[in-house]
Amino acid sequence: MHEDEAGETIILPDEVDSFRELSEYLDVLSSSTRLRILKIIERKPKDIRQISSEIRTSYENTKKHIDKLLSIGVVRKEAGLSRPTSKGIHPVWKYSLVPGGMEAIVRNLGLFSNMRLASADADLSARLAAVRGQVAEEFSGGVPAVTLLGGPDDGTVFPLEGERIAVGRGDRDAAGDLSAILLSEEYAAVTRVSKPHARFTLQSGVWHIEDCGSTGGTFVNGAALAPHHRQPLQDGDLIDLARGVHGASFVYTERGRSEREEEEP
Repeated sequence: MHEDEAGETIILPDEVDSFRELSEYLDVLSSSTRLRILKIIERKPKDIRQISSEIRTSYENTKKHIDKLLSIGVVRKEAGLSRPTSKGIHPVWKYSLVPGGMEAIVRNLGLFSNMRLASADADLSARLAAVRGQVAEEFSGGVPAVTLLGGPDDGTVFPLEGERIAVGRGDRDAAGDLSAILLSEEYAAVTRVSKPHARFTLQSGVWHIEDCGSTGGTFVNGAALAPHHRQPLQDGDLIDLARGVHGASFVYTERGRSEREEEEP
């Protein structure tokens, strides 16, 4: 997306494809029934009949919901055994949330929420906000977190717990009394934790990001932070530690990993 000489917004073909795919993604997640299914299979694989019984709808409708979730890659199926019946035990397909599935949904919605959709498609922007609200409500109880984007550790989720968390490369012992988000050496543009690149700080219930005088700089939604200035974070903010292929980027989400239900007997 960019502006022409007259200042009008031009949507490029690849962005049109992204918006269309986002619309399809939101269609799948906008169903409260499908979100309930994700919660039901979050901890333990279940077959269609078990899921159908818990959401109280027909086998056929449940199968349709599962197929939709399979289409966006958040659910997987694998062979298992049915519960004992008068006819014995037989093989069935069981469905479960893919590892990191909810974190991926939160990350994806957070990334797209940071795009300037309003000027391109106000309806899509409103739908995105609504689905993010539904997901947060259904999977409430998680802690705020940042998810690493790109590089060898792409998709790693770091819950923000405590009051101060340093971020950079190096040894945990070098972080002193701070908790630390430790990045691998591949993120070469990020300074060592012994002189942290940046720091997350909790103030009055709000998480802030602060650049610790780094060489590469810290950016929130593309805007550079002044050294040692604490910037409050909002759900979906994009954080860059340095720029370029050897920097590190994160998306901040108010909801981290959801609370896990106890294992069923």
